[in-house]
Amino acid sequence: MSDPATEHPETAGPETPDAGVVATAHDAPDDAAADAGSQPAGPTPRRAPSAGRDLRAAIGVGLLLAAVVLASLLIDARAFLVVVVVAMCLGAWEVRRAVATKGMQVPLVPLLLGTAGMTTAAYLRGADALVITFGLTVVGMLVWRVADGLAGAARDLSAASLAAFYPAFLGGFAALMLAEGDGRQRIVTFVLVTVASDVGGYAVGVRFGRHPMAPSLSPKKSWEGFAGSVLTCAVVGALAVPPLLAGPWWAGAVLGAVAAGAATIGDLIESSIKRDLGIKDMGTLLPGHGGLMDRLDSLVVVAPVAWALLLWLVPA
Repeated sequence: MSDPATEHPETAGPETPDAGVVATAHDAPDDAAADAGSQPAGPTPRRAPSAGRDLRAAIGVGLLLAAVVLASLLIDARAFLVVVVVAMCLGAWEVRRAVATKGMQVPLVPLLLGTAGMTTAAYLRGADALVITFGLTVVGMLVWRVADGLAGAARDLSAASLAAFYPAFLGGFAALMLAEGDGRQRIVTFVLVTVASDVGGYAVGVRFGRHPMAPSLSPKKSWEGFAGSVLTCAVVGALAVPPLLAGPWWAGAVLGAVAAGAATIGDLIESSIKRDLGIKDMGTLLPGHGGLMDRLDSLVVVAPVAWALLLWLVPA
C-alpha cells in the first residue's frame, strides 16, 4: 500500500500507507526502546514524518499502472475493459489467497469465471446483467464447494461471497461507466478523483496529521488527512468535469467530495479485513504497494459511487 498486524495497532508493523498519515512515537523501531538505556543522555533528534514504504518503487509502479490505464483508454474502450477484467481477476485471486491464511477455501474456477463474466456482462448488458451474473457466480461457487463435502462449507461460502463482491462486483461499475457514450472520459474522471484522494490525504496527513481517524483499524489515518482528501478531490473534480464531460463545475466538486469519503471507507474496509486475517498486505505483486488489492481498495468502492453520481449529475 513483515509481521502480521495484531489487535493492538500501536504494536503492529507499518501498513501500506493510507491517505492521511499520523506521525507518532510508535513509528520508531521496536528495538529503539530496548537500546534506550545504552544511549547517552540528551535530546533525541526529531524524525521527519515517514510513510513506511519505498517511495521510489511506489512511484515507479504507480506511473507504470497509470501508463497502462491511459494507453488502453487511448487504444479503445474494449482494451480498457480487458485491463479491468484482468485487474478484477487478480484482485479476486488475492482475496482468495488472503482468506486461505485462516483456512477458508474459495473455489477458484467459478470465482475467476464469474469475475470475468460480471465485468463483461456489465459492459455489454448493463446494471441488471451485473447483478444477475453476481448471483450466478455465488450459486456456481456454492455448487462447486458443496460437491467437495459439507464440512466447513458455510464458512467457505461466506469467504467466497466476499471475494465475488469485493472486488469483482464493485469493479463491475467501472465497466458500466465505460459503456456510456463518453465512457472513457468518465473513467478518466473517476480515476483522477480517486487518485486525488490518496495524494491529498497523504500530503496533508504527513505534514499536519495529529488526530487519528480510526486507530483500531488504521492508526496512520488522520482527520487532517481526510480533510486534505476531500479538498483535493473537490478541486480536481471541479477542474475535470467541465472539460471532460461538459458538466458544471459544482457537479465535479460534489463528485470529488463524495468520492473522498468513499475512498477513505474503501481504505478502512481493506484495513479491517487485513487486521482480521492478521496480514500486512493482500499480496506482493506490486513493489512499494503490496498487492494489487492494496491499490484497488479505494477504486472499487468509489466506482459505484462515481457511476451513480455521474449518471445523476452529468447524464451522457
